[in-house]
Amino acid sequence: MSASHTPKPKLDPENLMVVPLRHPVRVIASILTVLIVAFLINGAISNPELQWPVVSKYLFHPMIVKGLWMTIVLTIVIMLLATSIGLIAALMMMSSSKLLTIPARIFVWFFRGTPALVQLVLWYNLAILVKEFSLWLPGLGTVFSVATNDIMTPFVAATIALSLHESGYMAEIIRSGLNSIDKGQTEAAACLGMTPSLLTRRIIIPQAMRMIIPPTGNETINLLKTTSLVSIIAVGDLFYSAQAIYARTFETIPLLIVVTFWYLLIVSLMSMGQSYLERYFGREERSHSKGFIAQILSLRSKSSQI
Repeated sequence: MSASHTPKPKLDPENLMVVPLRHPVRVIASILTVLIVAFLINGAISNPELQWPVVSKYLFHPMIVKGLWMTIVLTIVIMLLATSIGLIAALMMMSSSKLLTIPARIFVWFFRGTPALVQLVLWYNLAILVKEFSLWLPGLGTVFSVATNDIMTPFVAATIALSLHESGYMAEIIRSGLNSIDKGQTEAAACLGMTPSLLTRRIIIPQAMRMIIPPTGNETINLLKTTSLVSIIAVGDLFYSAQAIYARTFETIPLLIVVTFWYLLIVSLMSMGQSYLERYFGREERSHSKGFIAQILSLRSKSSQI
């Protein structure tokens, strides 16, 4: 028998020695990262100007806690209003009527294109343009009248301004989520005799939420941080409370660290809630993908047996 027909020896996988691939650049980058983090932590701990005892003193100060609750309330109220207004604007933009589409697009263009700070100041000074709100009825005259300054308090101005500003973004998020649903699914559901309300609850909303939840969570986190702008019109939020304290004590850096701590804590909790919602609304997609993979594997096993 010739040498070319000599059978090759079989390799035993258990006796093979696996040599990991070396990544010298990755090792150097990891070492540098650890050194930089250690340097920053050491500097933060040893720097006396950070005044950590003062930070712990004001962490649960009554004014700070009150400002924290104001920030949370503002975020919840503004996000609920913005989502409601954004949903209406999104449905108007998706309408086939130009009388609904054009005003909705102008609304989104204006409130998404102007800075939130400008809108805050504008609504706070609305009394310059509109002196009072009144209701006049024929034959009865003025039945209701109230001065604009009595209504447009700092809290109301902040709520209206940020709600309208945020609704422009929410309208685009909701519109893109609703448009992501395949038209064939809605047509098939209609052929099966589903009513529009049942079609919306069972087909459109569950699938659209998978596209809406992630950007909505990001917008909510961004809104939480944007509420710090309301301090410019004297709303007693977290940042305004810290400003009121360090304006008297001149302990600026410790109070800013306190504000940073609370913002990071709330954002972390909100991120956990967002992850839970994403997993909840994505469970059906994962089950479908697992079933699809199982079908592929079963087909492969049958073909190999044949």
